[in-house]
Amino acid sequence: MKDQVEKLILEVEDFKTTDTNELESFRIRFMGKKGVMNDLFKSFKDVPNDQKKEFGQLLNTLKVKAQEKHTKLKSELSANTNQNTNKPDDLTLPVLNDQLGARHPISLIRNQIIDIFSRIGYTVSEGPEIEDDWHNFTALNFPEEHPARDMQDTFFIDEKHALRTHTSSVQVRVMENNKPPIRTISPGRVFRNEAISARAHCIFHQVEGLYIDKDVSFADLKQTLLYFAREMFGEKTEIRLRPSYFPFTEPSAEVDVSCNICSGKGCNVCKHTGFLEILGCGMVDPNVLENCGIDSSVYSGFAFGMGIERITMLKYQINDLRLFFENDVRFLKQFQSA
Repeated sequence: MKDQVEKLILEVEDFKTTDTNELESFRIRFMGKKGVMNDLFKSFKDVPNDQKKEFGQLLNTLKVKAQEKHTKLKSELSANTNQNTNKPDDLTLPVLNDQLGARHPISLIRNQIIDIFSRIGYTVSEGPEIEDDWHNFTALNFPEEHPARDMQDTFFIDEKHALRTHTSSVQVRVMENNKPPIRTISPGRVFRNEAISARAHCIFHQVEGLYIDKDVSFADLKQTLLYFAREMFGEKTEIRLRPSYFPFTEPSAEVDVSCNICSGKGCNVCKHTGFLEILGCGMVDPNVLENCGIDSSVYSGFAFGMGIERITMLKYQINDLRLFFENDVRFLKQFQSA
């Protein structure tokens, strides 16, 4: 055994490498849990008593030399790596195309919605995310006792300001500062005090549309939304309007599109109805027009609003809204080619 240890000491002294994998193999062989050193220390009890002192000294020599050799070579490899890193880039090397970035699915659908409406004359309007009571509620015909003013739905900053709960506040600003005809969409981030789940979040994105002109009718609204649905989901898509209520529109409706998963035949996603809800809409209430300085006896208009997350979930068949906010690279990589 003495000869074996002496041979190992010579092997350690002669060991040289410029490869990190070889150095790691060296460390594992000599200093790993199942390495040479552990085996030799375990066999120490079998050494005759008169040889234990000399054998023990050899073992310690082997251990120290192995550790020093590993430390020295590791330091040299690290220094070489740093030197290589500091070298200027070789601009003649080919570009690596295997690490392409990806747009977020919300951004993809937002841009697609903007593109669809821009083709029929809609401009894009933006506004602040912190809004006063007038633009977020009062001008939109929200009565004082309306539930949306309650803390359970709105993030209030103070008595007069809150994080906007919809991008309709942008429409108010547009109507206050522009004369009809007005044709605009307002994409943006909105906030509501809701519990986070697979179907709801306290932060989400909306696109709201507004068209104000003379002789605008509900038929114009329906045709506009049918055009949008077919551009977004396919030319065979059908829409269905159901009566609803919104403080700023009268009459109001909720719009469903034929399920793009089962083609309207009925499935678990659409709860076997063949339709999926995508947005709310209606004719702008005359009170809202008057609040914004527009003569409701001359002009009329319609408004609509949709959640971008909802459209994205339908478009890409995503079943958990929380995925949009987790920045999971595995999820985002799926949209590299989009």
